[in-house]
This record gives sequence, structure tokens and C-alpha cells, in this order.
Amino acid sequence: MKSQFFKIWLILIVLTVISALFSDKYKNGAIVILVLSALKFIGVSFYFMEIKKAHIIWKASVVTFVLIFFVIIILTI
Repeated sequence: MKSQFFKIWLILIVLTVISALFSDKYKNGAIVILVLSALKFIGVSFYFMEIKKAHIIWKASVVTFVLIFFVIIILTI
């Protein structure tokens, strides 16, 4: 179980480094950073907050929140 948390943590660190690299170099870096932050949010909520063991309503609400937030931010860019 601890190795799974370590793998997820390592993936989160890699996604953070990738988003930092995209912040200065690319014109449409905001979209990439937004996608990576959505993936990090889902990773943290499902693995570290244990939403994956929760009721389906909680899983759906987390995914719905991420999708609504993503759409709102994309529409404002």
C-alpha cells in the first residue's frame, strides 16, 4: 500500500515539474497547466483522501467539480 502512495506522490511531483516547465516556454501553456492541475487534483482526492473507496456520489461530485471548473476556466481564457 505504501508503494502505491509513493508512486502516486512521484507522479504528482513529475506533473508539477512539467507544469513548471510549460509555464514560461509555450504560448498555450495555461491549458496544459490546467489539465495537469486537474489530474493532480483527481490524484490527490482519489488516492490520498481515499475518495476511490467512497460512495459513487462522492466520486461523481469530485469529477463533476473538476469538469465544471475546467470548462469555466477554459471559457474565460
